[in-house]
Amino acid sequence: MKITINDCLKLDAFRGSRILSCKDECSRRVRSVSVLDEYDLDMGVERNGLKDQMVITHFWSSRDNIAAQKKAVGDLGKKGISALVIYLNDRGVKAVDPEVIAAAEEARLPLITIADNGSITYSMLIEQVLDKILYGENYTDNILNNTIYHLLNFEKHSNFPAALREAALNNNYQVVLMTEEYNTILTVETRHLVKIEDAVQAARKLDAFSMTGFTRVEIEGVVTYWGFINIKDKRYILVIVDNEDEYSAAEMSKLAQTIELAIGMWKYTPDRDSRAEFIKSAVRGDISFCHTLLDESGLRGMQFTCAFYIRNAGDSVDTFMDILAEYKKKANFGLLTTTESNEIYGIVYTDGGQERGIEVKNACLEMFNELKSVKKDERIFHVTGLQRLESCVDGFKMINKTARYMEKVFPYKRVFSKYEISMVSDCVYMQSGSQMQRKMYLDLLEPFEREVSQNKGRMLVDTLSTFVLDAGMNSGRTADFLEIHNNTVQYRLKKANEILGAEMTANRVIPGLTLALALKRLEEEK
Repeated sequence: MKITINDCLKLDAFRGSRILSCKDECSRRVRSVSVLDEYDLDMGVERNGLKDQMVITHFWSSRDNIAAQKKAVGDLGKKGISALVIYLNDRGVKAVDPEVIAAAEEARLPLITIADNGSITYSMLIEQVLDKILYGENYTDNILNNTIYHLLNFEKHSNFPAALREAALNNNYQVVLMTEEYNTILTVETRHLVKIEDAVQAARKLDAFSMTGFTRVEIEGVVTYWGFINIKDKRYILVIVDNEDEYSAAEMSKLAQTIELAIGMWKYTPDRDSRAEFIKSAVRGDISFCHTLLDESGLRGMQFTCAFYIRNAGDSVDTFMDILAEYKKKANFGLLTTTESNEIYGIVYTDGGQERGIEVKNACLEMFNELKSVKKDERIFHVTGLQRLESCVDGFKMINKTARYMEKVFPYKRVFSKYEISMVSDCVYMQSGSQMQRKMYLDLLEPFEREVSQNKGRMLVDTLSTFVLDAGMNSGRTADFLEIHNNTVQYRLKKANEILGAEMTANRVIPGLTLALALKRLEEEK
């Protein structure tokens, strides 16, 4: 129910009040009411300066400071509050100074005064204004009663979604029910105003779920309310869209509670979140269950381009998700994600052909490069450039098998592609099973232990490992990693060439040498 300043002025709590400024602004909406009596006036303005909020004050802390009162009035006006109500008191502000009134006129802020004779208290005014906001003129005709009437009409409706749709149509709101993974499982649309994925991204940025209750989030001019409800001991996200911005936050919160109660009375069970089940099955390597979910999740015929895993996302999960959502929108690809603690798993898919798959692959590579700038200790593992679901599931298998070993082989890297992952996977296999292959590769480095002293041999192998595995065979970068002079690196690499008896950068030498050095790093970390 939309309540204005003029509506509030008709209440008993405003009997005898005076409007000192901006009488023509009294058609402004009032959504809430608060008290400003902080000792630090600037802090009080910051805490109470909410758009469409009626603020009450005695100006106790600045009763003799006209300049402070003028500043507060100006700042509150800029914040967009609906009105400032000043209680006049013989021990405080006895009358509002003309300079303060002029400041209010300039800020286009209605100033209202009430004589504090003890008969009209803060609590009385707050109670009456909130009752007006919540119930309006007639309680029997408000949104809650109307919704209850439709939601509990068991004779007319065969199920809960049908009853909810009727209630939403008759009261001009919309409802979306989502899982905690932001997958939609029930939508009641009465007007197409904003895409759900755009709403999710905006709500994430505003940290809409950090508070209890329901939080107001404005998205491209559309007013939405976000919060959690419980259905059969499982938590879901409930989004209510106020089509015409005609209801208060209190009404929306009560509406959410009403919907939650109705869900229980209808014994409504949400549909299975097939998309969340799909990605969780892919992560654990259950290809059979993934196939059974293809039709239900709407993924039949899709090209699965990338499987990825972000470790140590920590408190930056929302930042990571924002970047993922931005690239999803920019490159127009499909995205499935699931978060567990501080970890994110994801699948990128597209419904295009081969050229489209290449475009999405390049967008993913750009996306991972940006993701690595979020945190210094996060690690990103991705298998990109795929097509088939089987390859995507195999990608997760490789990632799960090798993730804890990757940093041992590549301590300076933060993003690991399928090339590093497949090589480390081979090393892990040799460590655990193929002893003959393991010995064959480690024997390639055996001359460094036999032909020179143990310390010098270890130093040469360390330099060689840094050169090949970390520095991309760039001697300057090797010198930076080891914090030694480039000439020293060149000398050590020359000695290593002599001991190997082959040119280390030759096409037929580097593959086996790279694998041997990676395997040795893993061996040393045992």
